[in-house]
Amino acid sequence: MKRIQLFLFLVSSFAGFSQQDAWVYFKDKPGSQTYLNNPLTMLTQRALDRRTIQNLLLDFKDVPIYQPYVDQIAANSGISVMAKSKWLNCIHVRGLQADIDALKVVSFVDHIHFADNSLNSKRKQGKPQFNPVNKTLKTQVNYNYGTSANQIQMLNGISLHQQNYTGLGKIIAVLDAGFPNVDVAQPFQRLIANNQILGGYNYVTKNSNFYSGDSHGTMVLSTMGGFTDGQLVGTAPDAKYYLYITEDVTSENPVEESNWVEAAEEADRVGVDIITTSLGYLAFDNPAYGHTYVDMTGNSAFASQGANIAFSKGIIVVASAGNEGAKIEPHVGVPAEALNVIAIGAVKSDRTYALFSSIGPSFDARVKPDLMAQGQASVLSDVNGNIVTASGTSFSCPIMAGMIACLWQALPTKTCQEIKKLITQSGDNFSEPPFESRLQNGYGIPDFGLALANGLTVTTFSKNDFVAYPNPTSDSISFALPGGFTTGTVIIYTVLGQKVLEKNISKPIPILSMKSLNKGIYLYQIESNGFSKSGKIIKQ
Repeated sequence: MKRIQLFLFLVSSFAGFSQQDAWVYFKDKPGSQTYLNNPLTMLTQRALDRRTIQNLLLDFKDVPIYQPYVDQIAANSGISVMAKSKWLNCIHVRGLQADIDALKVVSFVDHIHFADNSLNSKRKQGKPQFNPVNKTLKTQVNYNYGTSANQIQMLNGISLHQQNYTGLGKIIAVLDAGFPNVDVAQPFQRLIANNQILGGYNYVTKNSNFYSGDSHGTMVLSTMGGFTDGQLVGTAPDAKYYLYITEDVTSENPVEESNWVEAAEEADRVGVDIITTSLGYLAFDNPAYGHTYVDMTGNSAFASQGANIAFSKGIIVVASAGNEGAKIEPHVGVPAEALNVIAIGAVKSDRTYALFSSIGPSFDARVKPDLMAQGQASVLSDVNGNIVTASGTSFSCPIMAGMIACLWQALPTKTCQEIKKLITQSGDNFSEPPFESRLQNGYGIPDFGLALANGLTVTTFSKNDFVAYPNPTSDSISFALPGGFTTGTVIIYTVLGQKVLEKNISKPIPILSMKSLNKGIYLYQIESNGFSKSGKIIKQ
């Protein structure tokens, strides 16, 4: 996982440490309806299209946080605003406990939650001890040059690549600690030349310099988008990417979870399909802030809440399970433990469990990790462009995320729930594995060829079935109609409700030409003798 290669030598006085971190939650968002009536003021068209494809409605969470509230809190003496979240309608603040408590009387403040849970329960505590967490990723780089084929073949991903499903048309957000040299190192030049890096942001330093920070994110990105002929081919070489720095390598503090959620919200706004994150949280420098195993219930931690909301917006979230499998506390951490996150553990090149990979179950007995990919001796690029091998669930996670992009390219009308289900059910540990095996390997190593086949399968239609296919289409659409159908009408609309085609139909499987229509998303409506069906069509 993230444990960045850096040893900290921190000297801190108790006076400095008396600063507390907390989330201040607001009661409302004035002017929300104006945003909801004008969705392009809060989301890009691509984000709206993702919701349309998956039948997701806009809601209060999509509305930006009310900035005057943020400004008013920031104006209070002794209060620093560190991050904000529109989804959870709150801000992350830092200050003395008394100064934060004073915010409770502000009229628009709903409640305050301290990162130190003891302050929420009002129990008297002794002086906290400052124990800096070693943010070392334990990724063992040995410059063992070789091929990246095995980590793709293991997932049967080459079968998708051979069908030209290489992530084209999909956008992946990478939330990590830094991306130095991505703009200049050779393995990323194909991404740069093809304008596949769409942008990013540094949430730690609050600026747009995302080609900076720790090299960890550079290595992570290379497993998906890297390309060095004959040495490294990423799992999604034709996907596009946003790069977000959310991890501060100089300390371990809950503000990094808030940074993570803020970045996820921006990823949603710009229309990202997949979030991949090789970060994880259990212990913090201040032990009072830390999570424990009993907190791993899927929607308790701040970052886990954000990850679940991202999924509800139609985004697949993939997270490293962690590298704590051989530690005293070996379980999957935040946000990988979240209800709707696909947590990825690590196996060796021979498909056997890597001993460092964090294990399950979650505290509430859910299967975690969800799936496995090669995380021991993964082939990737270092910050200088050298093709090396490194170990950690930090790499099994993006290897998997890239393949998910390829599958979703092949099945663009599927929802995030459907894609997640297809991948999970293709795992080699899905059907009745031994209990011990599922603790380590979850549902196992997925077969993306099988997942694609299952996703494309159209069986013989029964009298009650209805199918519109192929979808997406570049030419025409066929409608397999239920038994007893006689005559009816099919109408095609734009997503704005403009009628563009209408045809009377009478065949059991009528065909409607779409050659005259521009590329994009359309809605259809079929009606006949009490039968009514609507849906979406993608014209490529």
